[in-house]
Amino acid sequence: MYAHLLVAAGCIAWHALAATPPSDFQANPKVGPGGTKYKDSPHFRIYNAPNDTIADATIKSLESAYSCFVDDLKWRSTGLSFRQDNDDGPFYKLNMYRVDTLPGAAANTGTDQSAGLSFLNVLTQYMTEPSITVHEFGHALTYAARYWIDQGRTGAWWETVAQFVADTYITSPVCAAARARYGQPEGKTMIDLGKVIGDSYQVIVDGSKNTGNYYQAWPFLVYLFNNPDNYTGLGHDIFPNVWTKYKRNSNETPLHVLDRLVGPAVKIQEVVARYWARMAYVDIGHAKAQAQFASQRRSLNYANLDAQQGNGRYRVKAARQPRYMGASIIPLKGTGPTGTAVGVNVTASAPFVAALAVKAAGGAVRYVGLPKGSGQAVIGGGEEATLVVVNTPDALDLYDPFSLTADVSRGLDFQLQLTGATA
Repeated sequence: MYAHLLVAAGCIAWHALAATPPSDFQANPKVGPGGTKYKDSPHFRIYNAPNDTIADATIKSLESAYSCFVDDLKWRSTGLSFRQDNDDGPFYKLNMYRVDTLPGAAANTGTDQSAGLSFLNVLTQYMTEPSITVHEFGHALTYAARYWIDQGRTGAWWETVAQFVADTYITSPVCAAARARYGQPEGKTMIDLGKVIGDSYQVIVDGSKNTGNYYQAWPFLVYLFNNPDNYTGLGHDIFPNVWTKYKRNSNETPLHVLDRLVGPAVKIQEVVARYWARMAYVDIGHAKAQAQFASQRRSLNYANLDAQQGNGRYRVKAARQPRYMGASIIPLKGTGPTGTAVGVNVTASAPFVAALAVKAAGGAVRYVGLPKGSGQAVIGGGEEATLVVVNTPDALDLYDPFSLTADVSRGLDFQLQLTGATA
């Protein structure tokens, strides 16, 4: 959780050439409440830990995360001020404070407005839990990147990015070398399939209080980061590009940045549609998430359709119509052990993209596009198929995830005709 957004002063530019950071950053006890009891590491200062064992464990996980994202992936250092227009330093340790109470939160991230530096507040019992501490470190990385500060339409995405940072650190092979440097184990994924798939109809990043998905929507960033479909402009370079290519002080959404990154060859709507097609079987390059899907899929909510007078006709339930960049994920039944041709015809009065995801017995997934919602695929023996329908409006909306408008919340009312299978 980040505390608030601040206006970054001055003209800020990304410098390709910067000073070599020192091996040990300097302390800045004025950032946050300060104190006299602390333990230092090269990039962090831990205040008021109950004992050295907890302080050391906290330092190892944070230094390991720093090693992955800053040293290996080349994200902008949390030691740099978001108010300076270069990366030449000075470099300051990131302060973490143990706190006794934080109403409604396990941790949060604060900022020193004049210094342009963030600091972390963490409840005692979560100091050695990387799903919490590295999440907050993710906020510090976003502050250090500067470009989203005080841009309200990015606000909910800060949580999505922080969750991506935490899960990537805990589970991804990308951070394996950094974890090994500090003796940190690989851990369990944080993915919430009940939300991501069970509520796939929601706006792609929805900050609605109590019902939103902005803490759970991070698999979209995993897909963009891993780029299994090899889109130009995606891959590991989306960070820092999703920040540095942001139009300064425009208050645009991250989808607008991503649209420029993948364009002009494709539009972000196509990328979002392919993401959702891959989420039919969690085929996004995240082995632990896919394994969790295999164990949980029978418990997920796929009740997206109402049958209409039989004969393979269906209509999406009103309450589960896919909203802005959301999707209906519809497993198909009855394709048979020897294979069959499955025909699909989706109709709607608003733009959409539909595709079939076809999974072989061995686990490989192929994707069959359905131009204008219509087409067919031969489902072979041992294969299974899932239909995915995505709400992809022609124009991107300048939407605020914390205050969804009627247009963004309007669902895609589609009808479906199936042959060779049932839904």
